[in-house]
Amino acid sequence: MNKLKVVIAAIGSVMALSTAAHAQLPSPSHGWNLGNTMEATCGVGCWGAPPTQALINAVAGAGFNTVRVPCAWMTHSNSSGTIDATYMSQVKQVVDWCYAKGLYVIINDHWDGGWFDGSSDGSNFNAYNSTTNAKMQTMWTQIANTFKNYDTRLLFACVNEPPANTQARTGVLFQYYQNWVNYVRATGGTNSTRWLIVQAPSCNIDYATSWVTSMPSDSAHRVMLECHDYSPYQFTLMGSDQSWGAMFYFWGAAYHVTGTLANRNATWGEESYIDGELDKCKAFVNRGIPVLIGEWRAEPKGPMSDLSGQYLTQNYNSCTYWDYYYHNAANSRGVYVTCWDTPGQIFDWTTGAIKDQTQINALLGRSYAGPVIGGGGQAIANGTYKIVNRLSGLALDAYGWGTTNGTLIDQWAYGGGNNQRWNVTYLGNNQYEIVNVNANLSLDVTGAGGSGSWVELYSYSGANNQKWTLTATSGGYYRITPVHNSALALDDYGASTSNYNPSTNAGRIDVWTYSGGNNQQWAFQAP
Repeated sequence: MNKLKVVIAAIGSVMALSTAAHAQLPSPSHGWNLGNTMEATCGVGCWGAPPTQALINAVAGAGFNTVRVPCAWMTHSNSSGTIDATYMSQVKQVVDWCYAKGLYVIINDHWDGGWFDGSSDGSNFNAYNSTTNAKMQTMWTQIANTFKNYDTRLLFACVNEPPANTQARTGVLFQYYQNWVNYVRATGGTNSTRWLIVQAPSCNIDYATSWVTSMPSDSAHRVMLECHDYSPYQFTLMGSDQSWGAMFYFWGAAYHVTGTLANRNATWGEESYIDGELDKCKAFVNRGIPVLIGEWRAEPKGPMSDLSGQYLTQNYNSCTYWDYYYHNAANSRGVYVTCWDTPGQIFDWTTGAIKDQTQINALLGRSYAGPVIGGGGQAIANGTYKIVNRLSGLALDAYGWGTTNGTLIDQWAYGGGNNQRWNVTYLGNNQYEIVNVNANLSLDVTGAGGSGSWVELYSYSGANNQKWTLTATSGGYYRITPVHNSALALDDYGASTSNYNPSTNAGRIDVWTYSGGNNQQWAFQAP
């Protein structure tokens, strides 16, 4: 997969951009990589099935809005640097399929035989090489001219993971980047204003923070920085124990186990670490410099001598939690993301059939699979969510922006207001407090009543009618049950599919005996 570094997302630069500048990518960001496909150095399709329109349609249908297409241009060029026309047409076809589904697209030059990335020790960046620069100019001028009339939903990314690992080598790397920006802009058309992406040294946050002191000069002020994040590598990608460290099977405190496999619990790189790294990204985003996490994902491990049965399931579920957590932590900070994927993992590359909806839900930040052993059964991470009804698609809402005890709860089309945002806090034993962000009052069953009781906001007292358990149903939805009566469930009264109607109470929220209806199932989504 050409991504064996332990790399973290971030940025460090000073660029003449307004703090209000935004990259030409959708927000929230739900990105996906067409990995191990167009960048295969032995030809498209030799590392797995070639791409199909059905695949791209399925990716769009699943909810992704951006596709990163790793490419190998130099591998498909002749001795004079002319890119093979067939390969150019294949890449263009993928871009066209994406455009037809309204997707944004990023094309890069991936490892591509190492002609630019070179040796892993970074020595190829010891000094600027005019021959290397000429190759980059020849290659990217052809690419830019081919796509010069495509609108700005298409972004160019210069390379992939250039192993510059010192301040001096970073300076050499950015010489190439400055020339690249100039070459692309000179081709005209939409390329005059297209967003361009340069990669941090080794795609590493610490290197970027220490050594990226300025971004390439650009008249359009449209250059963003890309980094990759697979931390902790021992959990996300590592496939066998090494002399320098052992694999982690379980990430996130709720997924840690006791007993003989306790040594496989992650010992670093968990939630607070991810938060800290992405906070560094946000600091630069706030200064007007967009950040793309071009690759990220925790891949479940297969059966191993000490990993089977419920522990294998625990590893899989823990990976979905990492993916979910990372996606939402990045998006909440205004950082763009494209998750890594390769043939046959979550989609069938030929038919587009979904092979793993649970992983897709996690990679889109919708839901994840809770622990099956240990950890107290925490189903979702602490955080701020919109809570959406499965039947209606409408959001849990504090009616009229109420801020007093007794404010009724209804469902309403999501508008992004704090009266439709909820802070969810884990209390242990799969119990949660759910607090309205606007009112700072808790979700409460009126009078601790039975079936048919209305739900309201009320000051938190710790009573069981203000605590809720979550039980996964399917497709990333949950039954929400008040602790004081386990037979009940949070319910869209009257199974309404419309905004709350005060005259009939349709769409008001109550608790009702659980029957499994879609009006009693809810998704916790990034707001």
